[in-house]
Amino acid sequence: MTSNHHAFHETRLRVRYAETDQMGVAYHSNHLIWFEVGRVELMRQMGFPYRDMEREDGRFIAVAEVKCRYRAPVYYDEEILIRTRLKTVRESVVVFSYELVRADSRTLLAEGETTHIVTDSKMKVAALPEKYLTAFRAAMAK
Repeated sequence: MTSNHHAFHETRLRVRYAETDQMGVAYHSNHLIWFEVGRVELMRQMGFPYRDMEREDGRFIAVAEVKCRYRAPVYYDEEILIRTRLKTVRESVVVFSYELVRADSRTLLAEGETTHIVTDSKMKVAALPEKYLTAFRAAMAK
């Protein structure tokens, strides 16, 4: 657990049948999709939908690295929480960290991190516009 506990944004979801194997256990690749759901919701809550960043500012945040440590299996029809926070914000690099927990017991199911490179529409490294830097840093300071 991290010290800036409250800086996490929580997204709740229920594990769907298609996300699991015959044993009713979620495929490991779904964790990365759930991280993305958490990330998109965190940004939306901050007032910066991904789409606007792409459309209005021509900035994309491309995934450069993903880490995930699996702690416990996730089962079909379970309710889980994706806890997402901004870990690092630099001009052209943004790092998000995640915790996946059971909604009822708060058991830690997985934890992870995604590192993103900010690019322009031609996939060249670019700087985040000031408004994002300011808002991201403010969110981290909370």
